[in-house]
Parts: sequence; C-alpha cells; structure tokens
Amino acid sequence: MSDETTEAPNDYVVLLHGLGRTNRSMRALEDNLSGLGFRVINVNYPSTKYPIEHLVEYVGNTIRQCRTDCTDEERIHFVTHSLGGIVLRYYLKENQLNNLGRVVMLSPPNQGSELVDNLRDNILFKIVTGPSGQQLGTDSSSVPITLGPVDFELGIIVGNRSLNPIFSHLIPGEDDGRISVERSKVEGMADFLVVPHVHPLIMNSPEVIEQTVYFLEHGRFLSRREHERGFETE
Repeated sequence: MSDETTEAPNDYVVLLHGLGRTNRSMRALEDNLSGLGFRVINVNYPSTKYPIEHLVEYVGNTIRQCRTDCTDEERIHFVTHSLGGIVLRYYLKENQLNNLGRVVMLSPPNQGSELVDNLRDNILFKIVTGPSGQQLGTDSSSVPITLGPVDFELGIIVGNRSLNPIFSHLIPGEDDGRISVERSKVEGMADFLVVPHVHPLIMNSPEVIEQTVYFLEHGRFLSRREHERGFETE
C-alpha cells in the first residue's frame, strides 16, 4: 500500500455527489480541499434524470476541462458520495485516465443495495430515484456488480448508523440506512474505514473530511490511534 504524499499542490480534485443530491451536499469537502491548495471541481449532474451510462458524460466533460489545464506532473483525484462512486467506476471501466490520482468513495453501493431490490417496483421510489436508482440493486441487472474489481488507488469510507429503521430492516448486517457496510466494499480497494455516521450526512463529518484528505495525500487512512494522537505520523 502506498504511503507517498501528494507533492503537486495544483492537483485537481473532482467531487461527485450522490443520488438525488446536488453539488451543495459536497460544499464542506470543497471548502476544505480548496483551502489546502487543491483545484476543486464540484460537479453538479442530474443524478435522477438519466441512467448511469448517460451520467458518465458529465464526468467525461469535467475530465476534459481538467486536462486542458493539467501538466504531465499534475493528477486528477476524485471524491465521491454514493451513486457518484458508481458513475466514476463506470467511466473508468470504459476510459483510460493516465494522470488519475487517488479516489475516496463515501458510502458507495459497490455491490448494490438490497433496499433497491425491495423497493424497485414502488412508484414513489421510482419517481424519487429515477432510472439510475433502478440500476443499483443486487441482482443480474445491477450495474455496480458488472463493473468488476478496481485497478486504481481507492479508499472507501462507509457509515454504520441509520436514521431509518424501516430501511435498515431490509438491509442485512450493519448499514447506514441505504447500503450495508459489506456491500460498499469492492475487490482491489487499498483501504477501508467504517465510521459512526448516516448515509446522507457522512460527507459533512469533520473526521470523514480529515480522513479523505489524508488518503488523497498518503494513499491510506489514519488508524484510530494515529487519529487520536492528532495526525502525528511519520
């Protein structure tokens, strides 16, 4: 596992919000990363309007924008929430990005969600989540499951708290109210962290923001002991 720091202060960080959200939900991350010298693009995309295979166009447009200004030494990192992680995985499966940096996914349904399996035929669920929401189950129609292992430097942070006991009843094991802890994992990930937060708000946690920054800089998360010592790492 790499533990090298990011030397280029002008690296890009692209933020991709989750299903049914807007880029405002990633504002705390945007402000923190910008304050550290990263060039941040907080993408706003219509997550409930199109299926995943069409949403990747927004990622492609943003990457083209980054490449216009990037030097060969500067990298493009990504921080995603929920569906944003699947949109990114879909893009990277179909496209090569030579200057790809590190990726942090917050609460990604990397193996789908049983919640979608149970609610897929519900009219209200269809309206609220749109075409992309229908693609996040755990059966043969699941887009995340078809994407296979990752081949980039990925850290995953997922919560194990829920504000919706009804949804959690439909999800086996620990969950964040939308996905199970186990189904957030994907083969090839570099590090994995469980935190006591709920799915919709995980990106606003100071601890999560600190761990995200640390992974982008070092390629791993801080251990609990390191975190308690105030990041006094070698």
